[in-house]
Amino acid sequence: MEKLMQILTEACPGVEFDGQTALIDDGILGSLDIVTIVSEIMEEFDVEITVDDLVPENFNSVQAIMALIEARRG
Repeated sequence: MEKLMQILTEACPGVEFDGQTALIDDGILGSLDIVTIVSEIMEEFDVEITVDDLVPENFNSVQAIMALIEARRG
C-alpha cells in the first residue's frame, strides 16, 4: 500500500487520499490523473488494467485501487 500511496501523491500532489471514498465521484481525480495513475500502477505492480477496469468504483478510494491491483495480480 505504501508504494501505491507514493504513486498517488506523486501524480496528484496536495490531495489527501487517506479516508477518501469518492475520489472520482467528487471530482478529486480527473481522467488525466487516472491515466497517469493507471500507467504507474501497471509498471510498478506488473499488472494489466483493462478498459473494463476503468470504472469509478475501482478508483474512488485507495482501498478500492489496492483491491483492483490485488485482483489483477491473482
